[in-house]
Amino acid sequence: MTQRNSPADGGATSVPVVSVENVRKTFESHMVLNGISISVSRGETLAVLGRSGTGKSVLLRLIIGLETPDSGSVRIHGQDIAGLTLDRMGEIRKKMGFLFQHAALYDSLTVAQNVAFPIEHHRREMASSEQRDRVRSLLAEVGMEHDLEKMPSDISGGMQKRVGLARALALEPQILLLDEPTAGLDPISSGEINDLILKLQREHQMASIVVTHDMHSARTIADRLSLLDQGNVVIEGKFEDLQQSDIEFVKEFLKQS
Repeated sequence: MTQRNSPADGGATSVPVVSVENVRKTFESHMVLNGISISVSRGETLAVLGRSGTGKSVLLRLIIGLETPDSGSVRIHGQDIAGLTLDRMGEIRKKMGFLFQHAALYDSLTVAQNVAFPIEHHRREMASSEQRDRVRSLLAEVGMEHDLEKMPSDISGGMQKRVGLARALALEPQILLLDEPTAGLDPISSGEINDLILKLQREHQMASIVVTHDMHSARTIADRLSLLDQGNVVIEGKFEDLQQSDIEFVKEFLKQS
């Protein structure tokens, strides 16, 4: 398991990169998040766990500004993102990489074109040759340098996740958000994705939040785990803290994971 960096080694700082404070979110009459608080610092990975429908994906949507909290705040580098202009929010999103649950590659684009997409749209100052070099470098980083011209339909689910990770890193993000990175993968592919996430985290020192049902993955890649139930954080800490908990829900969740 990776270790959380300290301020002395250039890692975590006193101001979290992402800070969610007392956030509530309701859809119609359904309370999804009931005043939760989480934070993550540079070089740290937080895994958010919980049963389906406990607000994990809503949390990610709040962090990238696709949803607005009913109350509480979401701060990126100390700045509350509520009420920001679209242009300013767009600038903040450029510092975020997002891996969707099913990779969400464009079916009509090749592997290389998928990774190039954000670069072409947001790094227009780069020459075409520089963009191509950047794409090759990113795909090499995730072990897909020999598959540039393949279509998403021609590669496996695990390979699609790798391409999705390369695309998430395209703009050199400071924040990495991962939605069920091992969902739908066999154990070998899941292990490869976990190893890749650890490698990328070591090399890039991003602040990462991983939403997952996969306890093995969470234990492998996360410094801390936060377990949600009915819109609340039931417990947060290292895996050992969850193991030693006397909270009945925590014991049941671990038993079923």
